[in-house]
Order: sequence, then structure tokens, then C-alpha cells
Amino acid sequence: MSSVDKLAQRLKKLHLRGYKALKDIEGSYRLPDGTILDIIHVQGDPFASPSKLRLIISMDVAGFPKELFSNPPRKIGLQDYILRVFAKRLSAFSRPRGTGKSGLYFVDAGAQKVLLRSDCIVSEDKVEIRFTAGLPARGRSILADVAVDMLCREVPKAASQIKWSLFNQKEAVEFVNLVEDAEYIRSRLKEKGVVAFIRDGSVLPRRSGVDDRPLEGAVVFKSPDSLKVSFDTLHHGVVEGMGIPEGVTLIVGGGFHGKSTLLSAIEMGVYNHIPGDGREWVVSNPKSVKVRSEDGRYVEGVDISSFINHLPNNADTSFFCTENASGSTSVAAAISEALEMGAEVLLMDEDTTATNFLIRDSRMQRLIAKEKEPITPFIDRVRELYERFGVSTIMVAGGAGDYLDVADTVIAMEDYVPSDVTNVAKKIVEEMPSDRVKEVEEPFSMPPKRRVLKETFHVRKSHKVKSKGLKEIIFGNEVIDVSFVEQLVDDSQLRYIAELLRRLSQKKDGFLLRDELERLDSLVESRGFDAVSGHITFGLAYARTFEVASSINRMRTLKVRQEERG
Repeated sequence: MSSVDKLAQRLKKLHLRGYKALKDIEGSYRLPDGTILDIIHVQGDPFASPSKLRLIISMDVAGFPKELFSNPPRKIGLQDYILRVFAKRLSAFSRPRGTGKSGLYFVDAGAQKVLLRSDCIVSEDKVEIRFTAGLPARGRSILADVAVDMLCREVPKAASQIKWSLFNQKEAVEFVNLVEDAEYIRSRLKEKGVVAFIRDGSVLPRRSGVDDRPLEGAVVFKSPDSLKVSFDTLHHGVVEGMGIPEGVTLIVGGGFHGKSTLLSAIEMGVYNHIPGDGREWVVSNPKSVKVRSEDGRYVEGVDISSFINHLPNNADTSFFCTENASGSTSVAAAISEALEMGAEVLLMDEDTTATNFLIRDSRMQRLIAKEKEPITPFIDRVRELYERFGVSTIMVAGGAGDYLDVADTVIAMEDYVPSDVTNVAKKIVEEMPSDRVKEVEEPFSMPPKRRVLKETFHVRKSHKVKSKGLKEIIFGNEVIDVSFVEQLVDDSQLRYIAELLRRLSQKKDGFLLRDELERLDSLVESRGFDAVSGHITFGLAYARTFEVASSINRMRTLKVRQEERG
């Protein structure tokens, strides 16, 4: 293995040569403290995707205590923290120095969420950090002096600071402890009979739709006494806040008083957050899934018959297919798809869900007879989902007062402060009974498993498989629109899903969607992202099986076969 000094000599010989000559420096180099710099892939052009590098630092050098990564939550927390520190150190050197991406460094360290990422791996014997860099050129000629600065001075200096002795140890321990405690609470929600927890003092509003940081000066969260629960934690003593009970919960209140903000925080509570985010103590059931209407989406082989049946065109709603779903059929499909994957909590907002799917009031029932209406509204299924199958629902309701009849808990938001108005709501129900008739013809039937067929995939290894922000996954010639999959929070998750799609496309036979995604999920958990891709991966972040399945369900080439119900 060459030393970094040999790398500098190689680079100097390449000065002003054609850019492709940089391929000659691919390989491994030893830094003065024994750290290995791997130049895995050099970009072919200064405008192309940046070059891929990794650092392998011996734990003897890094010195991180074993107790910081003694279990999966702590390990994920430490890896996330290390990556953030490295990003800060390396970004101090990042600046344009030539053509295209020349002189820039890119570290996939994330923002407000703490996620399992491909770009930092901690084990008992080493710390591995992956990142990319735009190697310098003027036009398409190599700038050797700048390349030497980057690879032989700047990168080694940033690497030398990944040592426990140089870290803010108190901050690092607090970061790791917070992640572990949030995960600990998440594992104990069921024993408390709640599906979500929001600690008193949390800050839920965000700065804007494109800035996920906490809103400065926002009202802090305070639980009503009747919904207050407490959790013993491993590191933070007893924490108190609002527990949302299992069952059917309505979030009500006037416009702009914080209903959707509360639901959004619960929606994001499936993730852990960094200290200071404001939602670091908002913890939700990990199988909570946000569903909504999505006009125009593709649906393939989904059983929506418990919600929609007897369509005028005699379409088979037990195996419903469409290239252009309506508001009602799209949300019915989303619920069925979530249940197929094992959802335990449905999250819904009246504003983003087709009204005719949610409710048919008594006047509309009288005007249009049931035999002329193919939709069984959600109001007539929501209690059955909980009482027979244990699936809870949390819904923002601003105008559908009939839902008070089916709610277990009603939370009113006023100026971002919650109050428990369940008893008031029950009194209103008694004093003002609804005249609507329950519209259920058959018991609810859980959707069957679906087998994804081989003909779904037409991608060859040479085809592009990549992501575009938080909106699209490009899979060969197909663009998968995931802009309405609201629990995707990081574009690195889309790159991970793209890698999974590439892996699935190589299977010789079809596969059961849920079984296969859960198998791959376990593979990532036990062996890392590289085990899925078959190569060294960069810039990937973990996405739940729910979001992976949602992406597959939006593929317009998707073909499925339903399995027999068990």
C-alpha cells in the first residue's frame, strides 16, 4: 500500500494532463497515523458525479468507547454524530477551485432526523467514513496542486480530527443517549396503551415548508392533564407529556391553530431527531403510516372492496387497477397497501383526503340511495379497523362532525395548545344525535398479500437507477413519482429505495411484496447497505418497508398477483 506522499507524487506527474488520467490514482493510501484513504472511484469528467472516497480509521486511533455503540440505537446515534462532525470539519475546506465541481466536498450527514446511513460505519476495530469530492480541473485539464491540497492535506487533516479525545464528549454522549431513550420510549408505547407520545416542552411548528428547523418563538407544547403519561428513561429520568391512546383519535380546532402541525409531528415521530430539533421527544408507533388522496396515481391489483364496490363499469375492486386513480380510490388503495404491509396506526388529514371517502352525511344519504353509491365511507370502517384488527386512527377533522360518534379521544387545538374535549364531544353527540345510517354491507376484509411479478422490471444493469430530490425515483426509463409519500424525509432514502429496486429487478422470479421487503430490511439491519447492493455504497439512508412499498406501488410497470388469504 502506498503512502499519501506517494499519492502526492503521482498527482504532480498528472498536472495539466487530460482529466481521465486521474483514474491512475484509484487505490488505497496510508496516512501518517495509519488511517487508510481509499480512492474508490474517480469521476470521468469535472462536471460528472463527484469522486468516491472513504477513510478507514483504526479504533485504536479513533478511541471511541464501546459503550457508545453497545446496541443498535446507540450505534446509529454515534455513526450519525460522527458523520455530522466530519461534515463540519471537511466543509471548512470546501470551495470552488476550478471547473464544475472542482474543489468541493460532499458529506451525506443529514439534517434534523437521525437515520441509519451508509456513509459511516462503526465497529469494534474501526470507523469507516464515506464521502465524495470534486477533483480539480481547469476545463478538462488536471490541476495537480489543488488535488494535492485536497487529498494529501485537507482530507488527512479532517480525518485526524475523528478522535474521541478531540470530540465534544459531553455533546456526543447526550446525542447518543437521546437516540437510545427515544427508541426506548418507542418500544414501550404499547404497554402504556398509547400510539404516540409528545413530551411537554416540545416545539412542534417548523420555520417553513422548506426549512425543517424549529420555529423561533413558537408556543411550547403542554399536555392536558387527562392525557398526561410518563415514561422512565435510561438516561433522562422520568419524562412527561401527552399520550395519544390507542383507538380512534380526532384532532379538532379552528383553522391555523395547530391541528396539522400536531399530526405532522406525530407523522415524523417514527424517526428520531437531533437535540434541539424540538421534536426529539415526539415518539410514535413505528408502524404509523400517513395516508392521503392522490389524484392520478397508478394502482395495481389492490383490494379496495371493503371501501368501494359496485362501480358503474363493473370494475373488480377486489383486484383494483387503474392508471388514473380518483381521490377516493387512491386513498382507499393507500389504506389497503398500508394494511398489507402491517400498519398499526393510520394518520389522516381531512384537508388531504377526499371528502366522499371520509363521510356521507344524512342529507346526502337521503338524496342518493346507498345502492347508487359505491363508496362505504371511512367513518363506517374506522371503529371496525380498531375493534377487530387493532388498527388505530389519528385524524385531523375540521368539518366532519359526524366523526364525533366514532371517536374514543378528541383533542382540540387552540393557539397550538391541546385540550382534551372528549367529554364535551360525547355530550354533543348525546344532545345532537346524527341521523346518518351506517353503510356497511359486509365485514371489513384485510387485504391479501400480493406477489410482484417478474415482468414488473425491465431494467438492465446499464440503465440509470437514481433519485431526484424527494420527488422522483428514476428507474430505467420510468419515473416513479413519490412526492405524496409524506414520510420520506431525506433524498438519501430515495437513493436507498433505488438500490433496492435494482436488487429486486435481478430476481429470477416474482416475490411476495411484504415478505421480501422485510427480508431485505433484516439484511440491512444485520449486514449493512453493501449487503443489499453488492458493492460499496454511498449516500444512502434507511427507509421503512412502508415507504419502499409505497414507491413500488407507484411504478407504472408494476404487475402483481394476489395470494390466497390465510
